[in-house]
Amino acid sequence: MKIICSKSELLQGVNTVLKAVPAKTTMPILECILIDTTDGQIKLTANDMELGIETKIKGDILDKGKIALEAKLFSEIVRKLPDSEVTIQTDENFRALIKCEKAKFNIAGKSGDDFSYLPEIEKDQMVVLSQFSLKEIIRQTIFSIADNENNRLMTGELFEINGNEMKVVSLDGHRISIRKIELKEEYNHIKVVVPGKTLNEVSKILTGGIEDYVHMFFTGRHIVFEFDDTVVVSRLIEGEYFRIEQMLSSDYETKISINKKELQSCIERASLLVKEGDKKPIIMNILDDSMELKINSFIGSMNEDIDIIKTGKDLMIGFNPKFILDALRVIDDENIDIYMINPKAPCFIRDEAQKYIYLILPVNFNPGV
Repeated sequence: MKIICSKSELLQGVNTVLKAVPAKTTMPILECILIDTTDGQIKLTANDMELGIETKIKGDILDKGKIALEAKLFSEIVRKLPDSEVTIQTDENFRALIKCEKAKFNIAGKSGDDFSYLPEIEKDQMVVLSQFSLKEIIRQTIFSIADNENNRLMTGELFEINGNEMKVVSLDGHRISIRKIELKEEYNHIKVVVPGKTLNEVSKILTGGIEDYVHMFFTGRHIVFEFDDTVVVSRLIEGEYFRIEQMLSSDYETKISINKKELQSCIERASLLVKEGDKKPIIMNILDDSMELKINSFIGSMNEDIDIIKTGKDLMIGFNPKFILDALRVIDDENIDIYMINPKAPCFIRDEAQKYIYLILPVNFNPGV
């Protein structure tokens, strides 16, 4: 095999597929990036058997072939090369000569035939949406997946499509994030749980253009994302997702309307007094036309009043400030509505059309603090 391409093109391709190289594996071939030119295109592939990424790069193919190169070493070499044309040439012993200007690297590779290609997926069920919409809906929900494996379903996000509506849900036992977007076409019902790791990596690769589209394909076990010159194939998380509807309530005893930016800034100021791992709650004391926010930690204390429009009862309730902030940072509305029942019940931040719903569980606190 012999190819010539620009360093920038090669580096972008390597960085794209590198996201699917496993950190640890008992199969050395999976630690590699496959370069395959056998069908007349330069394709780079990485696959950890749960997540696989393939991307095409521009360049000239002088001799067709394929080789698997150790991903970490290869990516570091490419990164350090001069910004110029790169030539990669391989021999029958699976050695690769990488040349760029005066730099020459000769490294050992592995047979491309031993590499695990991306699984062939039947592309029956397809959904199309803009890269911007997918990137946004991931950003607006991904923060509330669980980061441990105690319950695998909590480490993924529910993707549910009904007609022309797509709903994405994440939860971690303390909060729930729900976002809904309108699709341009009607689709059959689809309900799958996509690993959070997959969505994080897809989000990083997406350019996020409104006029650039993603084609998503679904099977019983896999989801495929196709966009630009890249294909991402991921296993789904199997199992019945949580019955979210039973956790959502339209009842409330207290409703407040508040300027989102003011509330966010206030909680950010209060969070200066909370160290990592400190479980001190921010306490909201809701009165007729103002809400007092206060926090009391080992570092110090703070309190601040914010103007609100209140419907219903006075209420004092405590929350983990991080959970509130995570939701506020991804809401674009200037003013938001927060619905509460009592100090022990979840609060809901939602818009009238319920295009977004953020449920956050309160925390216990000493009212005398």
